Amino acid sequence: MVTVKVVSQSTGKPVKGRRVSIGFSGLRGITSAEYTDSNGEAHFNADPGNGEVYVDGRTEYKGRISGRVVVYI
Repeated sequence: MVTVKVVSQSTGKPVKGRRVSIGFSGLRGITSAEYTDSNGEAHFNADPGNGEVYVDGRTEYKGRISGRVVVYI
């Protein structure tokens, strides 16, 4: 399980309603989009790996994706 938390850079508060997906390196491809909840979190039933986190279609993080990844936008 992987959780992506989206936080506003200017206020430090969670951002809800953002479309998040993960693109894993290799043959795993891109997950289906999930929307952030009231805590700014989107949950994915995926194994850890290297890749990119996309928020509303923009790359916001590159690297190891496991556990909880916090992304500031």
